[in-house]
Amino acid sequence: MARSYGEAARSGLGVRLPAIETWENQFPGTVVTIVDPEYTAVCPKTGLPDFGTVTVQYEPDRRCIELKSFKMYLNAYRDVGIFYENAVNRILRDLVRACGPVWMSVTGEFRPRGGICTRVEARYDRRKARTRRGPSRAR
Repeated sequence: MARSYGEAARSGLGVRLPAIETWENQFPGTVVTIVDPEYTAVCPKTGLPDFGTVTVQYEPDRRCIELKSFKMYLNAYRDVGIFYENAVNRILRDLVRACGPVWMSVTGEFRPRGGICTRVEARYDRRKARTRRGPSRAR
């Protein structure tokens, strides 16, 4: 039986996922773009699979994202029931906590469902977030 939207709204936000490892940044001012065209998760309302491309772009401060651990983190979504918007915002939140970037954006471009494509983008900018109580409020 399908879940109600009220039940599904927070689905996946508290699921334990693999740790995202980082390494020391040697080159300040660099912009890094990571693209994973194989993102998969499950719709928490219908149980049907979702597919898409997740793109992360950021300017590292002291730490860079270690790619193998990030791939393991993203692969863990395969069995997680989570809405697109929640997934993109959770990925941003988890990455900001892991590496403390100067700024970061996470974009999810999801394959069509019923003829509708969805693109979700969430952004974090440390300089602006200071006035909004830091990365815990990254959206």
